[in-house]
Amino acid sequence: MPAPETVCPRCHDTGFEIVESPEGRTGAVPCACRRDDRADRLLEQARIPRRYFRCDFENYDEISPSQRIAKALVEKFAREYPAANSGLLLMGPSGVGKTHLAVALIRYLVRQKGVPCLFYDFQDLLKEIQNSYNPDSGTSELGILQPIFAAEVLVLDDLGARKPTMWLEETLAHIISTRYNDVKTTIFTTNYLDSPVPKNDPALMERIGARVRSRLHEMCREVDISGKDYRKEVVKADIRR
Repeated sequence: MPAPETVCPRCHDTGFEIVESPEGRTGAVPCACRRDDRADRLLEQARIPRRYFRCDFENYDEISPSQRIAKALVEKFAREYPAANSGLLLMGPSGVGKTHLAVALIRYLVRQKGVPCLFYDFQDLLKEIQNSYNPDSGTSELGILQPIFAAEVLVLDDLGARKPTMWLEETLAHIISTRYNDVKTTIFTTNYLDSPVPKNDPALMERIGARVRSRLHEMCREVDISGKDYRKEVVKADIRR
């Protein structure tokens, strides 16, 4: 026996509900069910990896004071969006929750404000662009970059993960300059620091080039996150228990 279809109790599936203003006037407004449907579509289009799809501010593990501060800053950015006139650059070693916070930001903006967002892993993006040069791929560089340029909020995860080349620096500069000139919000995460520890580790500028690093100073607020690697310290401890 088929399950009965559910009907929205607020709008009876019309998409609009009748509300009364404080002055006593009545009118139709979009129902919450319509907003929920749109949020679900936007989340599907955001390309959030399955591993991170449930990441929220509420389930972010604040192991260090630095992580608590970072969470508060990113959450404040989300609540006040679009008031800020800059993006964010989340910097810190592996395992401190940079990607978690970036995805939590996307999910908040989509669910609470209906903002179209897009998530891209830096290396995956470069691979897609390079594959577009193959005539058998059926894609073009412009076809791949157009959603990157157009996204109202873009998360570019793991910036600097690929060894620097002239092509990489030119491609990254093109993406960042286009979004900067179009006043689009971009959120970056990176494992590379400006003053790396230990000192023989490469600095962020060495991975992305001086021109791109300079532009990031203009377009992003830097959020430094330090702490132990969650995957090493917490997950392994849970396994041992």
